[in-house]
Amino acid sequence: MAWMTYISHWFEQDDCYEGLQRANMSQVRQVGLLAAGCQPWNKDVCVANGDRFAYCATLAIYIYQLDHRYNEFKLHAIMSEHKKTITAISWCPHNPDLFASGSTDNLVIIWNVAEQKVIAKLDSTKGTPASLSWCWNADDTVAFASQRGPLFLWTISGPDSGVTVHKEAHSFLSDICIFRWHTQKKGKVVFGHIDGSLSIFQPGSKSQKHVLRPESLEGTDEEDPVTALEWDPLSTDYLLVANLHRGIRLVDSESLCCITIFNFPSAVASVQCLAWVPGAPGMFITGDSQVGVLRVWNVSRATPVDNFKLKKTGFHCLHVLNSPPRKKFSIQSPTKNHYTSSTSEAVPPPTLTQNQAFSVPPGHAVCCFLDGGVGLYDMGAKKWDFLRDLGHVETIFDCKFKPDDPNLLATASFDGTIKVWDINTLTAVYTSPGNEGVIYSLSWAPGDLNCIAGATSRNGAFIWDIKKGKIVQRFNEHGKNGIFCIAWSHKDSKRLATCSGDGYCIIRTVDGKVLHKYKHPAAVFGCDWSQNNRDMIATGCEDKNVRVYYVATSSDQPLKVFSGHTEKVFHVRWSPLREGILCSGSDDGSVRIWDYTKDACINVLRGHTAPVRGLMWNTEIPYLLISGSWDYTIKVWDTREGACLDTVYDHGADVYGLTCHPRRPFTMASCSRDSTVRLWSLTPLITPLQINILADRSWEEIIGNTDCAVEQGMPPLLCGKVSRDIKQEIEKLSGNPRVKKLRWFSECLSPPGGSDNLWDLVAVIKGQDDSLLPQNYCKGIMHLKHLITFRTSEAQELTTVKMSKFGGGIGVPTKEERLKEAAEIHLRLGQIRRYCELMVELGEWDKALSVAPGVSVKYWKKLMQRRADQLIQEDKDDVIPYCIATGDVKKLVHFFMSRGQLKEALLVAQAACEGNMQTFHVSTPKGSSYSDDIYKEDFNELLQEACRELAEWYFQDGRAVLAACCHLAVDNIELAMAYLIRGNELELAVCVGTVLGELAGPATHYALELLARKCMMIPTWNLAADLLLMTPDSELQLVKLCAFYPGCIEEINDLHEKCKLPTVEECMQLAETSHADGNIFETIKYYLLSQEPEKALPIGIDFIKGSISSSNWTLDTIYPVLDLLSYVRTEKLLLHTCTEARNELLILCGYVGALLAIRRQYQSIVPALYEYTSQLLKRRKVSVPIKIEHLSEELDAWRACTQSINRSSEESPYTPPSDSQRMVYATLLKRLKEEPLRGIIGPDYVTGSNLPSHSDIHISCFTGLKIQGPVFFLEDGKSTISLNDALMWAKVNPFSPLGTGIRLNPF
Repeated sequence: MAWMTYISHWFEQDDCYEGLQRANMSQVRQVGLLAAGCQPWNKDVCVANGDRFAYCATLAIYIYQLDHRYNEFKLHAIMSEHKKTITAISWCPHNPDLFASGSTDNLVIIWNVAEQKVIAKLDSTKGTPASLSWCWNADDTVAFASQRGPLFLWTISGPDSGVTVHKEAHSFLSDICIFRWHTQKKGKVVFGHIDGSLSIFQPGSKSQKHVLRPESLEGTDEEDPVTALEWDPLSTDYLLVANLHRGIRLVDSESLCCITIFNFPSAVASVQCLAWVPGAPGMFITGDSQVGVLRVWNVSRATPVDNFKLKKTGFHCLHVLNSPPRKKFSIQSPTKNHYTSSTSEAVPPPTLTQNQAFSVPPGHAVCCFLDGGVGLYDMGAKKWDFLRDLGHVETIFDCKFKPDDPNLLATASFDGTIKVWDINTLTAVYTSPGNEGVIYSLSWAPGDLNCIAGATSRNGAFIWDIKKGKIVQRFNEHGKNGIFCIAWSHKDSKRLATCSGDGYCIIRTVDGKVLHKYKHPAAVFGCDWSQNNRDMIATGCEDKNVRVYYVATSSDQPLKVFSGHTEKVFHVRWSPLREGILCSGSDDGSVRIWDYTKDACINVLRGHTAPVRGLMWNTEIPYLLISGSWDYTIKVWDTREGACLDTVYDHGADVYGLTCHPRRPFTMASCSRDSTVRLWSLTPLITPLQINILADRSWEEIIGNTDCAVEQGMPPLLCGKVSRDIKQEIEKLSGNPRVKKLRWFSECLSPPGGSDNLWDLVAVIKGQDDSLLPQNYCKGIMHLKHLITFRTSEAQELTTVKMSKFGGGIGVPTKEERLKEAAEIHLRLGQIRRYCELMVELGEWDKALSVAPGVSVKYWKKLMQRRADQLIQEDKDDVIPYCIATGDVKKLVHFFMSRGQLKEALLVAQAACEGNMQTFHVSTPKGSSYSDDIYKEDFNELLQEACRELAEWYFQDGRAVLAACCHLAVDNIELAMAYLIRGNELELAVCVGTVLGELAGPATHYALELLARKCMMIPTWNLAADLLLMTPDSELQLVKLCAFYPGCIEEINDLHEKCKLPTVEECMQLAETSHADGNIFETIKYYLLSQEPEKALPIGIDFIKGSISSSNWTLDTIYPVLDLLSYVRTEKLLLHTCTEARNELLILCGYVGALLAIRRQYQSIVPALYEYTSQLLKRRKVSVPIKIEHLSEELDAWRACTQSINRSSEESPYTPPSDSQRMVYATLLKRLKEEPLRGIIGPDYVTGSNLPSHSDIHISCFTGLKIQGPVFFLEDGKSTISLNDALMWAKVNPFSPLGTGIRLNPF
């Protein structure tokens, strides 16, 4: 086992527990990521290999990997070692785990994708590696060239490692655009130049420099750069060349002649990129540079076979995946006569037109566009598998939430655009017109004005009206000087401030009238309006000072100047909750807190190692401040004593902007030079406060005033407007306000991504009137009783909508597309006639006819007469209309699931349940036929299956809340609760469970027990007791809590009294009485509650050892005793006198933990638990009836018997388990019995587990692999495991994997 090497030293020593810290984890959780787009500056910025593809933004490389289970590509890793613009990336042709990248600071890096680490670096190359490629003829050599050459060859390892220069490829007369090695001919390489010529080199032949320029360029100085270059995979000499203006040619590199010149349909079309299609000989595709047109070609024709317009913006690069995503299983097409196969030479059948003779091959093209969009296009099905539209491609300098909508976030970037994102779906909804140079700062107009002000590096400031989609105002008072900050007054929508490199902070009205020009001695970088005084504004200046101005007077002098920083001041921020308090961030790496009323600096926050940029006060907790820096970190500060509460390392470059919305005060967005926006949940910082709300504590413990909350040592209290509003609303309610209180606070504290959706579904289940559902309810996961009605009305709407005169915003669908979409919805709803009519209107007669008999044979005949000659069958999704017309719902649902179209599967299954599908009853031989009820039951089962698949898809994507929504949508409360618990959304589970009541009871109680364990960590023991008192039959849980409580005798007795347990002294007597009576469980219970809890250890351990010595023991006989024993107080367990008992307890807990993990299907930790138990047995002096050989036998049997579940389709062939392994596993299962809480079977997966961060440098001591997602530190402060593994481990074995006897508490 990999992990044993990391922690084996712990097992050697028995009593080395001095100085251990408690295990811990990060307080700030990453919950969302907006990936960057693909950069449009360099050529080779998109590559693919096997089931991965990668593209690069300016500073980071994004790697997507195919998830075989769902047949979709998911973001797998972000590589960001480069500090300057990346110039090219190239995948190793011989090893799918390696790729190389180069950047403008003369650096070449070799990466291992599987391990996500750098394996070699070449610094200070001679010139910029403008283009780069692995050599096909050598396993570990990368070639790169600067503009004019020469070509350098870097051999990474082996005896010849080092850099050499290609003998002939140098001294070019024109810059190199691109070069390509031949894949078969060893050492053959071609270069494309800016002047349109090619240079070809191959060993043993005369080198050809600057040949094959397009004929029309010969004898001129005109340039026509080579934009794309690819060798024909089926020939040694043929080569496709694209020049920007002169189009595409097929040339012969031996005879140096042009074989074919390909013609474009229009003279203005110019080609930007091309790629051969591996599965179809002679086929290639190209992307246009002005508009996003993808053209399909065959070398035997001079004109395109097909053209698809995919986007308004032009292509930048293209790559065809050589292994298209595999379908889970194929469904036979109903047509028998296949004339063409994608790999054979197309032979036209007699009736096909010329174009149809070349069938478009079923390939997937990775398309990158000039606006940064990246997508995967399925050429066979003519649809996007996924499209990441409108990503920023450069540094994002600023981000802000819309004042009246916490779901809309605006970002401003170096790429000259402002984009507005919906943070629930993480998609761009608006983008500004662009071409503004660099945008440094943005500010929303207050309220619902739907305008954004932007500040640029050279073009002044502007106001962009989002709804109109245009710039409505420009300000040029600063001339060509850069404007670093723009701020719209919060309290007065007519005033706008800008500050600039010219030393002025200018206050003006939105129509351009200048009110004040505040002159500073140097450049002004930041300004901020006070939220408590509408006429106060603060500035940060290059002269190291902070100034405060009062706008209501005519004076242009500051009211106050604050000195103290030792470098320039950048941003300043007024506290929203504490009048007169402001903070400033500086290039000296510190943040200073100033008190305007006292004229003084009241605190200096030191910890950043580089200039500070982002600053944000929390809008509810008055002392909470967050800062972002050029040291790539985000720090969370308690400004009362200046303590840093947490540091976040996930960004891969300078952190510029931080923001949160008052209505969701504990969700923060950050933006960075790594081109990403990340979303964070800050709720772990206020856990006690959250639990006060759950435990229904008094308002005084939830909401407070600012003065009281900022006192040293006070627990967190909410002091903002939003929490006060919730309190006011609740106090107005009659009856029991608890339900509303839980919901409103939960919505305020939960991050986006499903919690609102979850509460809407809870309301539906509780019988709330549908008219009270919010407008956006139909955009999320709907309750199934609404699904059909909503989708029907959506289809009606699509049918009636006529396009407006000028068309809509980005990529608005045409009328044809809308009708088609409407038809598709009607079809899935079983409304066949409507579908046929719409299809006829669109001229797609074949589709209409193929399903018409589903209405009636008469109707079908009518249609046949109207257009009989139009009966042409296409081989696409025609399985759908066939299935629906014939009522074969099952086949259709499984077809959708096989393609990963889980939402479609769900819709069809629900329509069937509602009786919308015609089913043709086929008589059984005896003549009896199925009753409708049985069909209904079948459909219901299908529906549940579709729901389970969709929920599991969300869950595996790190979105446990949406997974729970899927189950609530079909009234499966038990599974919905289980998914929340498995996603560690414990507070949300308790809120929802409390509202749902009895049906959610068992799961709510389990969540409360886990939360009580979390309270032992904080430590807030009283709160833990309150939570446990909310569960029925809580006596045993309260016993565990009191047994583990480490206070003095008086404090322990107080807790006993609260939990209605006898005093410590009485417990001692009760233990002795029970011992005399021979009642083992009661004896252990009362000893644990007494002054000498260690007396329980030998009694309990002997009982368990006795039990497992017999052959027919089960888990249920020993687990309750073992679980109770594990709550012995840590300081007693670690006593030297308890060494042997402690080691035996740890071994028993390890072994029973492994069995529980098998029962709960925690596949990832079962081997680690067995290994842990074996190591302890090997290294500690104990006498327990467990043998190491027996453990490895059990583990092998488990592996053999569950391998079919655990293995992915790629791994080694399946070997069936032996008979002896089957017997061992059968005995094991007999011992395990059923899991009492059925739903919680399956691994834990917390929100954000799937999000790659740049700080994934922690290696799991279970697997030896890099941890993706949240990390959990063990008590030595060095060893780490993933938070998911820590949660599962703690649920089955309470003690740390380091074997120290310290309890694990990751909840």
